[in-house]
Amino acid sequence: AYDKTIEKDKSLAVGFFQRGFVHLQLEMYEEALSDYHLAFSHLRKNPFIDYKQLGLRHVLYAWEVLYSTAAAQCRLQQWQEARATLDKAVVWRPEGRTAILDLALERVQDRLFLEPMRVPPGEFFRPRKKEVEQLDSKDFLGKPKVISSIIPNDQYIGFEPLRPQVSRTYLGKEKGCC
Repeated sequence: AYDKTIEKDKSLAVGFFQRGFVHLQLEMYEEALSDYHLAFSHLRKNPFIDYKQLGLRHVLYAWEVLYSTAAAQCRLQQWQEARATLDKAVVWRPEGRTAILDLALERVQDRLFLEPMRVPPGEFFRPRKKEVEQLDSKDFLGKPKVISSIIPNDQYIGFEPLRPQVSRTYLGKEKGCC
């Protein structure tokens, strides 16, 4: 399902984030690490993306993506990289709220695995009811109308500016004549 979602929107950071979580659960650590890197890159240097406008009551934070990246690196025994990733996550974490990252740094120092972050269970994309109600089809072009020509016996069918130009000749009048 995440593959299909990401196929439809290749910039959906939360899709890569969640797929990374699933890959970790399935012990597909390299794929999880790749997904977390893609999720972070699709944040485009923003500290977070608020998906509430799309119907998902979740805000994806850059520090959470980096924390989960470190969790995947731990599973791959990449302890130095995990520590560097957590140091980077501290920079992205809001001021004064680094307790979880401090604990994570201690766990990495002791070579203990980290549990990755994820979108809370039961959260799905659900557009608001008032937005869905307005999805009725609208006829922006209107109904087609038949318009007749003012030129008698005109057989041309089509858009007037595209009508082939016919050269007009003047009978009986030559250039330079009376």
